Amino acid sequence: MISTKDIKGNSEGGLPKNLQPGNHTCTVNGIKLEEFKFKEGAFHIILNLEGPNLGSNFEGFFIDKNNESKGKHKGQVGDVKASEWAYADGQTKSGIVVKRDDEILKLLKNFCNALDINEWLVDQDGKHATIESLISALNKEKPFKGVAIDFCIGGKEYTNKNGYTAYDMFLPKYSKAGAPFGKTKVVTFSEADHIRRKKVESVSEFGNDSSSANGDFEL
Repeated sequence: MISTKDIKGNSEGGLPKNLQPGNHTCTVNGIKLEEFKFKEGAFHIILNLEGPNLGSNFEGFFIDKNNESKGKHKGQVGDVKASEWAYADGQTKSGIVVKRDDEILKLLKNFCNALDINEWLVDQDGKHATIESLISALNKEKPFKGVAIDFCIGGKEYTNKNGYTAYDMFLPKYSKAGAPFGKTKVVTFSEADHIRRKKVESVSEFGNDSSSANGDFEL
């Protein structure tokens, strides 16, 4: 028999559960460090972001796939790198010394200022021996919970396991055009500036992974 009780509208079937590159107003669900395997001691900072509540017709991912009783996300979600490039100790081509932890602390200061939670960061002074401990405390205490700000999200294209184009998402650099996140003066998304198109490789290039080591690290 034909059932007419649970007919899904176009918004349910056509809207992806994942965030996509663009300008979005998001809350932060979590923050974590992820090791960058091509350079020892380098990290990516990953923000788990959630877009606005899309209403009862939207069916998001489970909040906890191992405990479905927690329900589902009410908006699109996605892991977004705080920078296209990994944070690492090193030296620029012009000879300027770059320290990983100093750069991460600059990010955290901008992040906390944008979310109006700088008091939390100031209160952490002298409490942590490592940057890993500081990030872990931020994620555990979640002073950012429920605070929505604007983000510009870029992305690097890749083909996922189902054969579709997906994005390794990241926040752009600060520039004259604006900030990557905040409540004001956030840069306007541009495909030309913020999307890294996947390379079309010839058959002879298959298996050559030499570009991977350089794709996420720059000084």
